[in-house]
Amino acid sequence: MQRNLKYYFILGAKGIAMGAADVIPGVSGGTIAFISGIYEELLETISKVNFTAVKVLKNEGLKAAWNYINGSFLAVLLSGIAISIISLAKLITYLMEFHTVLLWSFFFGLILSSIYLVGKKIKQWDIPKIIALIIGSIIAFYITVLPPMTSPGALWFIFLSGALAICAMILPGISGSFILLLLGSYEFVLSAIKDVKITIIITFGLGCITGLLSFSKFLNWMFKKYHDLTIALLTGFLVGSLNKIWPWKKILETRINSHGKEVPFIEENVLPQNYDGDNQLLMVILFAIIGLAIITIIEKMASKKSV
Repeated sequence: MQRNLKYYFILGAKGIAMGAADVIPGVSGGTIAFISGIYEELLETISKVNFTAVKVLKNEGLKAAWNYINGSFLAVLLSGIAISIISLAKLITYLMEFHTVLLWSFFFGLILSSIYLVGKKIKQWDIPKIIALIIGSIIAFYITVLPPMTSPGALWFIFLSGALAICAMILPGISGSFILLLLGSYEFVLSAIKDVKITIIITFGLGCITGLLSFSKFLNWMFKKYHDLTIALLTGFLVGSLNKIWPWKKILETRINSHGKEVPFIEENVLPQNYDGDNQLLMVILFAIIGLAIITIIEKMASKKSV
């Protein structure tokens, strides 16, 4: 398939959007991939990074192997994700600390819009699909209420954290960053990226690669065999994830982070009137609407390109 420079520029922008989402504990880059119309191609591409690709490389050369794995697509998208994560790590840390309510409200609107846009891809809902939707919602909700762990700094645990987080990261609605938070590795990994700790970054990266290559094959198979049922399940994941990104939270327990600061550890959702502080209700509504609008625009752009 011939693709021009404009296509790859837009693809890189989608990668940047995915990376920005993946940094937030509660938002999935998989959601952006799904809404922007590249999700199934991404799974198909990742699943081709296998021993067959090695054989093609050996027998037919680098160009044939690169084309086989859809290398240009993967390279541009991953570059966008990497640029976004590296450049936004400090900004997201700042926003999470000082503008938490508005940040969550923006992503609440983003996910709310995504639920409708992903769900409408199913032309006819029936009992099995509704059951899949409910199961997905329950699984995602349960994940959001699990108590966080305290992370050991062992390299094997960082590797495992990467493998589990990347599996969640490519699922719409289940945040890889939140999985890291549950495992107690989120801040450790984010600090390693900011401080360029090579050993930790490489170990985490190898875990991500291992998890990505294995899990993407399963998801790709699910899409080919049970397409609408899989979309219903993923829509459920989005519904269940709303619990995590509710803007107003009450802090039940805190912890001291690696920089000696007291930060939230266990929280529960509350109504705006019960929020301890300025609930910023009008600004929350505004930022939620902005989130809704952005996803709607992304989806419309993706729809035009697919026509």
